[in-house]
Amino acid sequence: MKEFPTLENPLRIGTRASPLAMAQAHMAMAALIASHGLAADALEIVPMTATGDRIQDRALAEVGGKALWTRELDAALDAGQIDIAVHSLKDVETLRDARFVLVAMLERADPRDRLVVREGLDAATIAALPHGARLGTSSPRRAAQVRRLRPDIETTLLRGNVATRLSKVAGGEVDATLLAAAGLDRLDLPHVGAVQDAALLLPAASQGAIGIECRDDDDATRALLAAVDHAPTHRAVAAERAFLAALGGDCRSPVAAHAQWLEGGVLRLDGEIYSDDGADHAAGHVLVGGPDDARALAERLLAGAPATVRRLFGT
Repeated sequence: MKEFPTLENPLRIGTRASPLAMAQAHMAMAALIASHGLAADALEIVPMTATGDRIQDRALAEVGGKALWTRELDAALDAGQIDIAVHSLKDVETLRDARFVLVAMLERADPRDRLVVREGLDAATIAALPHGARLGTSSPRRAAQVRRLRPDIETTLLRGNVATRLSKVAGGEVDATLLAAAGLDRLDLPHVGAVQDAALLLPAASQGAIGIECRDDDDATRALLAAVDHAPTHRAVAAERAFLAALGGDCRSPVAAHAQWLEGGVLRLDGEIYSDDGADHAAGHVLVGGPDDARALAERLLAGAPATVRRLFGT
């Protein structure tokens, strides 16, 4: 008979308080309950408002970058106020504080983007948007990709949680936006928007992946989390994050990266880097067989990229 662990106190799960983050925290909770046979009252979700959620009028690159999504959770984890932190990995810095360890990733959802358009527009792709359309996004990657495909489209800053962005599209503030398919699915909005071809809009590194961190010295919690880790997702996302780290990319740098498993257990990593306006770019792929392959792809793309791209990565 399987023996399940017992917890002296509820395991405190830290998360941002947004509806999507809360949904992801509940997914992590369910995975832990199913894996270890824990009672529901053995876990407790602790929501907190991130600085990034408070700032709605500026691009995060201007005021602190991805750290604005993790600052409050990091402080609570370090202080022992929570035991684990659940993250949308797309929003987590590639270089993390050594006090924390990313132990587990849940199985990845659809990493692609969906195009959402205002009422009255019949467009399922970027190519089908009307001339001069206004597309709202806070992502340098999406803005550069859209401009590369359609230089006539105006990209404008669009911040806020998913509901806020959808309401701004519905209200006509912009003609369209791009949202992560995984986030829409997790909010029970599977039919909102049209899925975009990943070959045209290569996803962001870690898009669709949920990561779970704990303190590096918390061996008991590390053991609990290891049981819910989805190894294929972890390996693929680790390759994407290694590519991003090797570039020195941050939230101001238009970067796309996606690793996918091919037949025969081969992991292929595709990467793209862009100039701000998307006019220039460099793209390539590598078959990942070891820890240095993602770095090699990053170095190759930087070496062959136009100066307008390299300057964004400090080269």
